[in-house]
Amino acid sequence: MKAVILAGGKGTRMGDLTKEIPKPMIKVGNKPILEHQIELLSRYKVTDIIILVNYLKEPLIDYFGDGSKWHVKLSYFEEEEPLGTVGGIKEIEDQLTEDFLVFYGDVMIDMHIGKLIDFHTLKQSDCTLVLHPNDHPFDSDLVETDKNDKVVAFHSKPHAEGLFYKNLVNAGTYILSPRVLSFLEKGKKADFGRHIFPAIYNKLKMFGYNTTEYLKDMGTPERLQEVEKAFQTGKIRRSNYEFKQKAIFLDRDGVINEEAGLFNNPQKLKIFEFAPEAVKKINQSEYKAIVVTNQPSIAKGMATVEEAETILKKMETAFGDNGAKFDEIFYCPHHPEKGFEGERPEYKIDCECRKPKPGMLLNAAKKFNIDLNQSYIIGDTERDVLAGKNAGCYTVGVMTGFGVKKASVLPDFFFQNLSEAVDFIVDAPYEKYFQTLLDEIKPDTQKPYIIGIGGNARSGKSNLAAFLKMRFEQSNVRVMHVELDNWLLNESERKEEMNVFDRFQLLRITEDIKRLTEGCEVSVNYYPNHTERKSDIIHYKPEGKNIIIIEGVVALSSETIRSVYQKRIFVTTNDDTRRKRFDNYYTWRGKSKTEIDAIYQSRIEDEYKLIEKDRKFADLVIKN
Repeated sequence: MKAVILAGGKGTRMGDLTKEIPKPMIKVGNKPILEHQIELLSRYKVTDIIILVNYLKEPLIDYFGDGSKWHVKLSYFEEEEPLGTVGGIKEIEDQLTEDFLVFYGDVMIDMHIGKLIDFHTLKQSDCTLVLHPNDHPFDSDLVETDKNDKVVAFHSKPHAEGLFYKNLVNAGTYILSPRVLSFLEKGKKADFGRHIFPAIYNKLKMFGYNTTEYLKDMGTPERLQEVEKAFQTGKIRRSNYEFKQKAIFLDRDGVINEEAGLFNNPQKLKIFEFAPEAVKKINQSEYKAIVVTNQPSIAKGMATVEEAETILKKMETAFGDNGAKFDEIFYCPHHPEKGFEGERPEYKIDCECRKPKPGMLLNAAKKFNIDLNQSYIIGDTERDVLAGKNAGCYTVGVMTGFGVKKASVLPDFFFQNLSEAVDFIVDAPYEKYFQTLLDEIKPDTQKPYIIGIGGNARSGKSNLAAFLKMRFEQSNVRVMHVELDNWLLNESERKEEMNVFDRFQLLRITEDIKRLTEGCEVSVNYYPNHTERKSDIIHYKPEGKNIIIIEGVVALSSETIRSVYQKRIFVTTNDDTRRKRFDNYYTWRGKSKTEIDAIYQSRIEDEYKLIEKDRKFADLVIKN
């Protein structure tokens, strides 16, 4: 397959940078942007390349010559006058007798060209446009595709007021059949995106290839700085589907927007005020932001496919207005139970995509080459948790929406809302502690290395323990996390005079931990910290584990227990943060403000002041 690179533009918006060289010769990582493109094409065995030149062509031709240095064959066509993105290609149509690639010379690209060509071939496409979401769709020309990736509409800016659009933008990379050339007018200046594609999409087979790989134009000095930064950090190279990607999967209702039951009116979509900034933070990281949402209202006849998709488009539009984007949205329209008035029989099936089944996550993993073991799902129901576990993701619950209250299978991590969850995942605040422990720990094949994590309630112990467990497992170390909350007495069994040690049954914990360290199995009733959860028996089996993490308020409170640890960690936080977390937690548990205030005051005397004394026993103090 040949490639055509359009490199004749003046780049006037780049100011002094393009006074002496054409825009494609601007350097990223001490190498012209055009050289990055040629190297990419060479890597995928696209070696016959035609470069269309005009403005300041001499430095470009002198630098690249015949292309032999890059193991490609370069030829040049000079436009006597600028002909936009179309005219030059029409001039060389006699050289384009088979399907060919088109690159814009001012776009930084690192994508799996082989997958793009395979898509084009599979679809038997006449014209394949590379598309991607961006963070400013409100001032972009958008492309609309159907469920089979066929292009069905173009929406030029400015967009019609009050309408909602899917956020897909023309990335300036195409595969074109020679059939497209018959629609081009010789000698006429025109642009593919603005003039040609909108006029011909219904006259031939045109498809959109949606990718989350790196394609960014360098139209301004500010964008050039962004590209340079991404290049220096390696983000550009790692975005290529040659490499495994990471994702944060997001449930919609109760996580991104307020839970409102089943609805078909876009006006009922009330997005949490913190959600756009949270998604923007994902966008700025190396995680993909992918929505996976059950939409049974379609199967139940409460909403049409068009109505459900309009609501999703409203969500995309609202996030785009706030500079955030979703890399993809998957929704399941099915519901297996029958008997609803007006239900749609074709959707009343036991599918593979409806959560708790992992179909949507598996489809995303296949499409974007996602490593599910390095990815997360954030949800507010047990269905979300199970879908993540069934797919092999780490699971994150939030207190918003249904709050994962009715659940027998619990998430690995638990936060107040999407914003807190994303901060934790992206910032990975405990990574440095994990790396230190990984260097220190040399797991004994005969007996496990034991870590004790203590500290006051709401200080972050559970999420620290879960993070360490996750990272050790990702390093192929077998870990058991023992949560001392499971030794807590139920509220109905407590007496007013009891302090923290009595509530946690510290004597029993001491005996059980000793048995665990001797290799014995210990069984205990799970402590249901919400009235909608049911207790069950948990079996802690130390056999075969390299590391045991013992975590809880009283983990450092007994000399006998402390003596079994190889590492003692105390976690703390400031009073304001602890109080905020305390209020959020007990509100989630259904307590009134009066009840919460009373509980907090009692905890100061019978818990916080007592546990704070354990700090002196720690090898490491972590302040959140």
